[in-house]
Amino acid sequence: MRYLTIILFLFILSGCQKHFLDKVPTEDMTLEEVFAERQYAERFLTSVYFNLPEELGFHQWYHRNPFVGASDDMEITWSGAFGNTMNTGAWNPNNIDNNIWNFNWEGLRKANIFLEQIPNTPMDEAAKQRWIGEATFLRAFFHFLLARTHGAIPIVDRAYTQDEDFGIIKQRPIDEVAQFIAAECDVAASLLPDRITKDQLGRPCKSSALALKSRVLLYWASPLWNGNPDYKSFVNVDGENLYSGTADPARWTVAANAAEEAITTAEAAGYKLYQENADPVANYHDIFMKNYNSEVLFARNMGAYKESEGASTPNGMGGYGGYCPTQELVDAYEMENGETPIVGYEAGGKPIINERSGYVETGYATQDHPKGWYLTDTRNMYARREPRFYASIHFSGAYWRTRRIEFWNSGRDGRGGNAVDHSVTGYLVRKFSDEDVNIPQNIYTNKTWIYFRLGELYLNHAEALNEAEGPTGMVYSRVNAIRNRAGLPNLPTGLSQDQMREKIRHERRIELAMETHRYFDTRRWKIAAETDGGDFYRMSIDKGNSLTDDAFYVRTFMKKRVFDKQKHYLWPIPQGELNKTPSLVQNPGW
Repeated sequence: MRYLTIILFLFILSGCQKHFLDKVPTEDMTLEEVFAERQYAERFLTSVYFNLPEELGFHQWYHRNPFVGASDDMEITWSGAFGNTMNTGAWNPNNIDNNIWNFNWEGLRKANIFLEQIPNTPMDEAAKQRWIGEATFLRAFFHFLLARTHGAIPIVDRAYTQDEDFGIIKQRPIDEVAQFIAAECDVAASLLPDRITKDQLGRPCKSSALALKSRVLLYWASPLWNGNPDYKSFVNVDGENLYSGTADPARWTVAANAAEEAITTAEAAGYKLYQENADPVANYHDIFMKNYNSEVLFARNMGAYKESEGASTPNGMGGYGGYCPTQELVDAYEMENGETPIVGYEAGGKPIINERSGYVETGYATQDHPKGWYLTDTRNMYARREPRFYASIHFSGAYWRTRRIEFWNSGRDGRGGNAVDHSVTGYLVRKFSDEDVNIPQNIYTNKTWIYFRLGELYLNHAEALNEAEGPTGMVYSRVNAIRNRAGLPNLPTGLSQDQMREKIRHERRIELAMETHRYFDTRRWKIAAETDGGDFYRMSIDKGNSLTDDAFYVRTFMKKRVFDKQKHYLWPIPQGELNKTPSLVQNPGW
């Protein structure tokens, strides 16, 4: 396990205005010197925030988010992205992205040091208690970030010294890990304010801690961590079972109660689903454009984050077309009438079309959409789709930054114009991209990455409550609130528990698309072998000479992805860490 000597990581994370995380560097100091003065203690706390993952970047190691590209949400253009390595099945304990393990343990250690040293700092007691709440929340979050990838992990609630026997560090049962995180969230929530103010953007509030508690308890109730027969024989170095082989249905009630508490607390503090626009496309897109809007419970200031804009922008507009939604994700977006267009696939990727949806695979729109969501000559497969589709996906013929997008081979944004930087699926991500950006003129806007928002809590509550009690009125209310905000009709009444489960899972896929949820959702549900393995398809990006050239709109095999259900549900522990800490046990299958 990586335990570094204490270095103050001081940095600048800019936002729309001067925020809490806007700091300047200074020299290295001893712990006694740091915590003898308030300003240096605050800078140390700032360094703990530095270790949070920059999840808005999906392809570089330092972003620590290969998960979107390794899910069925997205394909990354460049082979060097670690998500692509995962999709080929070629990852192992010796070549995994160690930074996910290292950065989280480093952040956790710094949080522990802060919590142990801050009592020595002379400062206002109320402010000190708030900082303790922040560090406690961050310690819980780092534990969660490790557990969501590696499962049962050590619980580290103090700062170890270099001369200690690291043999005492060993994995704890997943039940203990989840309960520890949940308890930490309760402590943090008791110390944090109801809301953050404009000069505190980037810090957590009470609802941030309760949102984390909701998420970890949802995972704890799910099949991967709750009665998983595949792991019932997996033990730590002392022979303790790390997972129970018997499912406990009562955990769903615990998860439902935690989600309800988080929602109630957030809404009492003034948080609400963001819906400030009459146009549901703008409404959904602005959740990610209007920094710290009414829905955001915890986010990281990313500044003018150029990489994500470049990777989401077509190559003909100065970008490099790297973040490519899969055809499978595109097919999952509903029609404007609330029906799913594609209900399955035949051999060769031929879609099975739901006739009730009104979806048409061929032909072109004969007129503009009344609200401009698509224009004349747009392929019919992109017409009459639900609003979140137009807010999330760049497709051929979509209007963006003064012109229509051209992903066909000879188009300005196509493969023919750039053999390296182009969309490999025929789509790019619009969801986090700002139309006011102009890459050739180096004009960018400040961004955040949202870790927790109220929309997720609504879906957490709906899922847990459906599993605990079936499709109650509250389950419908939570899901319909998300759908209505997105301009979709209510779910049909009379659904069974199984049918509601599928509706909720579908709603999570669309509402939370590319927000780093899908990878972990499919794993905690234990369906990743079906969703992330097998053949993936795309548009025929090597064909087409115009917007209405049928040759481009042919579904074509892209690649076969590998998912080994014997080991890929959990990440391996890096081999170098096992070598340094032999009391850790490698995860099953690795």
